[in-house]
Amino acid sequence: MKEKLQKIKERAIAEIEASEGLEKLGEVRNTILGKKGELTAVLKGMKDVPAEDRPKVGQWVNETREAIESVLAQCTRKLEEEAMRLRYESEKIDVTMPAEQPAKGNLHPITQVRNQLTDIFASMGFEIYEGTEIETDYYNFTALNTPQDHPARDMQDTFYLSPEFLLRTQTSAGQIHVMEAKKPPIKIISPGKVFRSDDDATHSPMFTQMEGLVVDKGITLCDLKGMLDEFVKKIFGKSVTMRLRPSYFPFTEPSVEVDVSCFQCGGKGCKLFK
Repeated sequence: MKEKLQKIKERAIAEIEASEGLEKLGEVRNTILGKKGELTAVLKGMKDVPAEDRPKVGQWVNETREAIESVLAQCTRKLEEEAMRLRYESEKIDVTMPAEQPAKGNLHPITQVRNQLTDIFASMGFEIYEGTEIETDYYNFTALNTPQDHPARDMQDTFYLSPEFLLRTQTSAGQIHVMEAKKPPIKIISPGKVFRSDDDATHSPMFTQMEGLVVDKGITLCDLKGMLDEFVKKIFGKSVTMRLRPSYFPFTEPSVEVDVSCFQCGGKGCKLFK
């Protein structure tokens, strides 16, 4: 029995020291010390050993196990250190090398234009008020003098969240909030998304608006024309001209529409804007 254990130990140590990786080392461990390993088989055969010899045989088995586990631990530690060294070597970074340039994304065209518009009006002294996309019926309709039977209040035109709350259909709701919270003079623009229950080919259920509000003494239509003229020149170029055309809107008085000359041909006539 002692010779058998000696052979198991010698073979095990030889295989352990010859292992070239942690995976192979694990296979050797299972072959010798596993549940179905050679040393485990010896322990299971202890029942066939005479009772008076069992203490001595048990001591030999334990000594063999301890010798194998000692060599196994040393080799495991050595292989782990080597694996870590190789990992560090593969992940080593040369901090003197130039960094890779990350790919840059671009802002959405709507965001770009919105930022441009905000900068233009801010340069003319306007403050920015964005408001909230969820509004009450009062601020979206009632406070803007929209009658209770007006078509804009219909379910097919408005996204209602409840009888009281809805997705704003216009940024004009922000005007009421500003006028409630601030005394004149007031000079704000209100950009943001608005929502209307449209799904045909020419309308989007969500789009972006930007409107302005000026409340002060001595403000006339000339101030509006001057601001809009400055706006279109910064957007389309200094050569562009603008005109106000009288029109009718039930919610403003006086009412005008804005025409801008073609920035491509200067108003001479071209395929872009006829």
